[in-house]
Amino acid sequence: MFDHEVEESVEIVATPAEVWWRLTNFASYPDWNPFIVSIRGDLEVGARLAVTLKPEGMLPVVMRPQLLAVRPERELRWRGSLGLPNLFDGEHAFIIEPLAAHRVRFIQREQLSGLLVPSAMALIGDNTLAGFRAMNQALRRRCEAMHARAEAARSERRADDLS
Repeated sequence: MFDHEVEESVEIVATPAEVWWRLTNFASYPDWNPFIVSIRGDLEVGARLAVTLKPEGMLPVVMRPQLLAVRPERELRWRGSLGLPNLFDGEHAFIIEPLAAHRVRFIQREQLSGLLVPSAMALIGDNTLAGFRAMNQALRRRCEAMHARAEAARSERRADDLS
């Protein structure tokens, strides 16, 4: 059995709630997400999702993972496999770590195991890491824009209250 981990993180100027909302608003993925272009399914532990990945330079891949963890504002994690168990299994996690009042670290991690991991990672490893980076940066831009709009609205309300 072979194991491999892929991880990419980014700091985001936003609250955990803002990042969680954007991350779990699956209907908006086609509008902003260059890597995971679609997720369909219920956001509850045990549910099966239909996840469409579009690594750069590759054809889309549809996976049917099962949700393992749904911890609002903290973690979303699923597990899937390619065909038979122990060939190419993956546990994918999105982790939101609060760093300050309006700053988080967003981590995207895939822990892979199985007999096909070495050959698969030789073929798709670079594209997977690039996809993680592209998604994380797109999520950062979306969350920071949403956070800036919310902060501007709060400032405007405070100014109105003082006048």
